[in-house]
Amino acid sequence: MGIGVWQVVLILVIVLIIFGAGKLPKVMGDVAKGVKNFKSGMQDEVADSKSETAVPKTESVTQAAESADNKEESAKS
Repeated sequence: MGIGVWQVVLILVIVLIIFGAGKLPKVMGDVAKGVKNFKSGMQDEVADSKSETAVPKTESVTQAAESADNKEESAKS
């Protein structure tokens, strides 16, 4: 059960009545910017999660060991 042609027409008429013909291009431009920002944010989030999982385990183990050594040295002083 999808959105039919008549439902789309009804929605457009309601939007036109609410915002008026003069403000409609600005409103649609703002909606387009919002969608574009949302998509780029989702792509950035996916890229960040991929880069976090792509770190080899040897590096993370080495980094953990170094941070443990640093903590021990700071505790001694």
